[in-house]
Amino acid sequence: MDIQPKASHFIDGEYVEDTAGEALDVIYPATGEVVAKLHSATPAIIEKAMVAAEKAQKIWAAMEPKERGRILRKAADIMRERNHDLSVLETYDTGKPYQETSIADATSGADALEYYGGLAAAVTGEYVPLDNDTFAYTVRQPLGICVGLGAWNYPTQIACWKSAPALACGNAMVFKPSETTPLCALKVAEILIEAGAPKGVMNVVQGFGNVGAALTTDPRVAKVSLTGSAPTGKKVYAAAAAQMKHVTMELGGKSPLIIFDDADIESAISGAINGNFYSSGQVCSNCTRVFVQKGIKDKFLSRMKERLESGVIIGDPMNEETNFGPMVSENQLNIAMSYVEIGKEEGATLSHGGKQLDGNGFFMEPTVFSDVKDEMRIAKEEIFGPVMSVLDFDTEEEVLERANATELGLAAGVYTSDINRAHRVVKAFEAGTCYINTYNLAPVEAPFGGVKDSGIGRENSKEALNHYSEVKTVYVAMGATEAAF
Repeated sequence: MDIQPKASHFIDGEYVEDTAGEALDVIYPATGEVVAKLHSATPAIIEKAMVAAEKAQKIWAAMEPKERGRILRKAADIMRERNHDLSVLETYDTGKPYQETSIADATSGADALEYYGGLAAAVTGEYVPLDNDTFAYTVRQPLGICVGLGAWNYPTQIACWKSAPALACGNAMVFKPSETTPLCALKVAEILIEAGAPKGVMNVVQGFGNVGAALTTDPRVAKVSLTGSAPTGKKVYAAAAAQMKHVTMELGGKSPLIIFDDADIESAISGAINGNFYSSGQVCSNCTRVFVQKGIKDKFLSRMKERLESGVIIGDPMNEETNFGPMVSENQLNIAMSYVEIGKEEGATLSHGGKQLDGNGFFMEPTVFSDVKDEMRIAKEEIFGPVMSVLDFDTEEEVLERANATELGLAAGVYTSDINRAHRVVKAFEAGTCYINTYNLAPVEAPFGGVKDSGIGRENSKEALNHYSEVKTVYVAMGATEAAF
């Protein structure tokens, strides 16, 4: 498979290059080798994308919603037909094992396109009866040009999560992938045009932070949707707010998982593994603070160690047996490894892993710290790597107070066999996405997003349609208009 794309950008239905832009190397995380070379967008490229999106949006919005829906559903079908190639590309882009990308990336992108394709004709208003000869009705209208700023951990999925609801509502999209993983979004745009979307409805421009800033502040942009860290989100939010743009901010977390002593411990360990080590720990909603009730702490740690020692297969991500891949970049590896040293210095017990693996790729072992205290940096700061902090607790009241003692609030989970307690706990969680006896599910049918510094707005579900459209209210009087004089 040829990893090098035809050109760096996809604008107005075709690949476009401008070698005057800053060089952007694509590095395969499993080997450290450069597998593709691209260029960051110049002002001319950004202008070309904006002009194309502005023109196409009017054509797209004028189409019947059901026709827009057919095109999105056709794109979903194409993605599913090409799942193998798209999954291989995702693996080269991110380093995630093919075992994972083949079931969780292009497939979830296709789910989003199919779901919003089915809802496109359902983006309607409502009738509001008033008095005898007056009524009102509402109309949901597209916003115009939407900008999507993607993260590097799920490049295909995020491109679809943002573009599918935007396009269903009649908007055009200009999407900037992370400079670390720039390849997959190009294929999403190519497939949408192949499925019948007008040229310019979905554009992809590459670049670093300066490109994202230029897109965010362009006066022709009506909406900015970012997936990224909380500090980056605050900067983008402020820049968008200065021009009264609509925003969706899906940001980071330091999410808690509470495991009570009556939980099914094997299931709880599975949830903790999924919430810490899937995608090598590079998931924003990960439950990196695992609170285990003291009565089962020792058993939890011993079984966790046994399962990691026997079940983790680290190696070539293209090998279908591999279930744990490298970090996405050398920089991200160094960040995660620095927190391993911080955890040791702070006095936490290194229960498992903690080592960088020899070789050219960006591999490290899945790592577990126990005896972690709330004030430790490994328990307070988002690491975005395979580093689990295990904290113990006595009572429900105590652990809820500690679980909520963070400025972030993306996700939270609880394992218990007491269903009353489960619902009581999730009601008390200060988090936007909560789980009972499971963790890290993100189906397109359900809203996903956070509270506090973890963001604003929601991805997925019918909720996302509200964030990519606005309401116009129309008052209608059937009788004469009266006045006081």
